[in-house]
Amino acid sequence: MLRQALYKFGQKLVHRHPLEQNIYEYEFGRSLSTLDLVVLGVGRTVGVGVYFLLAEVASSQAGPATVICFLVAGLTSLLAGLCYAEFSARVPHPGSAYLYCFVTIGELWAFITGWNLILSFFIDAIVMIRAWTLIFEYHFGNQISESISEHIPQVLADNLVYFTMVLWFFLLEIRNLGFRGFFIVFKLLTLLKLLVLSFVIISGFVKGDLHNWKLTEEDYIKAGLSDTSSLGPLGSGGFMPFGFQGILRGAATCFYAVIGFSVLVTRVKESHKPERSIPMGIVISLLTCSLVYFGISAALTLMVPYYELRPGSTLPEAFLHIGWGLAFYVLAVAVSCSIFVSMYYSFVFPILLVINMMAEDGLLFPVLARVITGTYTHLVFRIFIYVIVVIILFFFGLADLLDLRSIATLLSYSLVAFCVLIIRYQPERRNKENEAKEQEENELNEAEVQEESLPAAEKLTLQGLFFPGSPTPTPLSGRVVYVCSSLLVLLLIVLCLVLAQWPGWLSGDPGWITVVVLLLVLITGITGIIWRQPQNSTPLHFKVPGLPLLPLLSIFLNVCLMMQMTAGTWARFGAWMLTGFVIYFAYGIQHSLKRPNHRP
Repeated sequence: MLRQALYKFGQKLVHRHPLEQNIYEYEFGRSLSTLDLVVLGVGRTVGVGVYFLLAEVASSQAGPATVICFLVAGLTSLLAGLCYAEFSARVPHPGSAYLYCFVTIGELWAFITGWNLILSFFIDAIVMIRAWTLIFEYHFGNQISESISEHIPQVLADNLVYFTMVLWFFLLEIRNLGFRGFFIVFKLLTLLKLLVLSFVIISGFVKGDLHNWKLTEEDYIKAGLSDTSSLGPLGSGGFMPFGFQGILRGAATCFYAVIGFSVLVTRVKESHKPERSIPMGIVISLLTCSLVYFGISAALTLMVPYYELRPGSTLPEAFLHIGWGLAFYVLAVAVSCSIFVSMYYSFVFPILLVINMMAEDGLLFPVLARVITGTYTHLVFRIFIYVIVVIILFFFGLADLLDLRSIATLLSYSLVAFCVLIIRYQPERRNKENEAKEQEENELNEAEVQEESLPAAEKLTLQGLFFPGSPTPTPLSGRVVYVCSSLLVLLLIVLCLVLAQWPGWLSGDPGWITVVVLLLVLITGITGIIWRQPQNSTPLHFKVPGLPLLPLLSIFLNVCLMMQMTAGTWARFGAWMLTGFVIYFAYGIQHSLKRPNHRP
């Protein structure tokens, strides 16, 4: 009895979403071309990060090597984008990583992904408000709050800007709910933003000094900096003043700046030929964004010595350093336009979309779906989200929120890469009619099926692992890939832990080297087993090349960046996940896909 109960419990955790069932889809009433999707991806990705993260990463984490940080972050995001692109061609429904996990590896992982997406979109809303706050404070200083502090409590005076910006954003949300022509403005502002950033890149290479990439202790002394013994918090000088560890930590921070492409997979029903335009939009927009970020980071570190940058400073301040005052004001306006562009379809919409999908699938409380789709309750729910955003702003710093957002996104990207690795080696899924016939035949011939299952299990031999007899995927080869992929993920996590704890990669410690070599041998052997298994030959407009290496590389890079987060960030993430697991095991596991509109 216990074994049967555990088996049923495990079956619930890996229950997959049938694509033949109804899937919640938001109708936009607009048609987007591939170029529109590229503009949308670039406009959402190149935003707050390029203006506010650069100085922080360069000043205290990577120095001039910030250019490498953005390359690493861009490569990580591009690999994830390739995986998203295959799924958008394979599963032509809007739903992002949540739906992709649900139809591939089951509802538990889908819930984890959806729960993390909700967290990610909440943090996006907070970062948007915080970015406007920084602009407001930077250009107007604290003069307003100081002038009224005599008339209202100091706490309200200090945080007046938050209430002002939240109110402004809320009014903007209401105004834009039915504004169909906003996408034209969005494209124009995105073009303007790219032109301004191109000007920044060209200016950096014209006015920049290559010596800023090879600073020494003498340069710090000439600059009048004190306490330059061994350079201390300034690093060790040169192109990589904070070493390779600083590059990894900086890449983890920079990752926030390159994660906007996932908005494209929610636009499937708007797109012309989504199976082709979505993959092209993802890849082209990510390549464009990576090029822009590389050029901007190079221009900034060439114009300004990294030790003169301070956390919280913005990109326009670099032009004050070279004496171009007019460019400073032009770029400051571009910052405001960039943040405004990032609000396309509002930053609350993705939260509502994911919550609605999960509620429709029964993983969250069904009242949430009714609240979101109602006219007045929808507005109330938006107000509730803004209240939560304000509360979080009081208790968490911007850097902590960005790291938390990165962990949630990296986990979602890893699950999507794992899904690609799994689904490419699985037999083609049958439609509902074939599945019903197959189930009826199995019920009539249960004894024969059980007798045949034993010889099938005996065919799993060492020779069969590397030389499978079937040219097409079979249930046995699919299970082999599933098990091997799970083992690979565990080994990659252990490898990243070892590399993160290694005291010195060049120390030559035989103990650490032995462990790493052993892990690499195991990873290589298991990868070879997966490589030898037959792949699904279903024709798609786009498939991830280089399987199984590229998805595994994506998972490895994602885990490496996650290892760079602080213990406090992991504690906050653990608390969020614990809350989600309580909801899932108390409600979701009993009600998933059991609502009336999900019945066959």
